[in-house]
Amino acid sequence: MLLVVFLAVLLGVYLRAIADFLRKRLGFPETVGLLAGVALTVGALVGIIFLIAPAVAQQVQDLLANLPQFLTELDATISRIIRGTPVFGRYVGGGTSSLFGSTLSEVFGFLRGAAVPYVKGGFEFLIEGVSVLVMALYLARNPSIYLRGIIALTPPRHRKLASDILGELSVTLKAWVVGQLTSMVLLALLTTLGLWLLDVPYFLAFGVFAGVAAIVPFFGTLLSTLIPAFIALGASGLGKSLAVAGVGVGVHLIEANFVAPVVMERQVNLPPVLTIAGVLLLGKLFGLAGLVVAVPVLAIIMVLIRHILFGELYGDPVSEAQATPLNP
Repeated sequence: MLLVVFLAVLLGVYLRAIADFLRKRLGFPETVGLLAGVALTVGALVGIIFLIAPAVAQQVQDLLANLPQFLTELDATISRIIRGTPVFGRYVGGGTSSLFGSTLSEVFGFLRGAAVPYVKGGFEFLIEGVSVLVMALYLARNPSIYLRGIIALTPPRHRKLASDILGELSVTLKAWVVGQLTSMVLLALLTTLGLWLLDVPYFLAFGVFAGVAAIVPFFGTLLSTLIPAFIALGASGLGKSLAVAGVGVGVHLIEANFVAPVVMERQVNLPPVLTIAGVLLLGKLFGLAGLVVAVPVLAIIMVLIRHILFGELYGDPVSEAQATPLNP
C-alpha cells in the first residue's frame, strides 16, 4: 500500500508540474490546467499505442520467435572470434561457447517473466492502477491539504523543519519526474534513430526498450546497450556490434552530460555506489515496482538525512538544500 501511495505521489507531482506550467505560461486556471494535463497525457499515451505499439509488438514477437537462431549465431560468432585471437584461441576447444548466448537468453527470460505477475493479476493491477490515478488527481488538485496535515502531525517546535523538508521534497520529486520523462523520451528517440541508421533488426523495439529501461539507473543503461549489440554481433559480425555499442554509449553520454544536469537542476544528485546498492535492495524487496521508485526513494532519504541528521542532530547548516521553504 505504501508503494501504491508513493506511485500516486509521483504521478500527482507530474500532473501538478504540467498544471503549473500551463498556468504560468498560458494563463490557464488551476483546474483547467490540471484537466488539460490529464488530457494531454492520455492523448499522448493513446497516440503512442496507435502509432508505434503495433510495430513494437510485432518486432518483439519476431525477436522472441527468432531468438534461438540469434543465440546460435551469437555462439558461433563469439567462438570464431575467440579462436582467432592468439591469446585466447589456444584455450578454446572445438565446441562453441554458449556462455554469452545462455546469458542473453536468461536476460530475455527475465524481461519476459517480469511482467507475468502483472498479467496474471490483471484485475488487481487494474484496481491499483485506477487507485493510483484517482489519488494522484486529488493530490495534484489540492496538495496543500495533505501538506498541512503532515505538518500538523509534527510537534510545534519542529513544524518549521517539516515545512522546509516538504518544500525541498516537492522540488526534488518534480525535478526527478520531469527529468526522468525527458530522458526516457530522448533516449528512445536517439537510440531508435541510431539503430535505424545502422540497419539493425528490430531497431524500434530496442529503441523503446532503451527509453523504458532508463528508469533503472546503470542496469537499464547496460542492458539497453548490450542486448542490441549482442544481436548485431550474431547477425552481422563484430564491426556492426561495436557500432551499435558505440551508439548506445554515445546516446547515454549525451543524456548524462547535457540533459540530466539541465532538466533535473542537480536536485537529484546521488552517489553512484549508493544508487546501485539502493536499486538492488529495492528491486529485491519490491520487484519491478521497486526498481521504478528506487531513485526517488533514495532522493527522499537523502533530503531527510540532510535536514534531520545533519541539520538538527549535528547542527551543521543545510547548505546543500536548493528548494525554497514551503508556506502552506
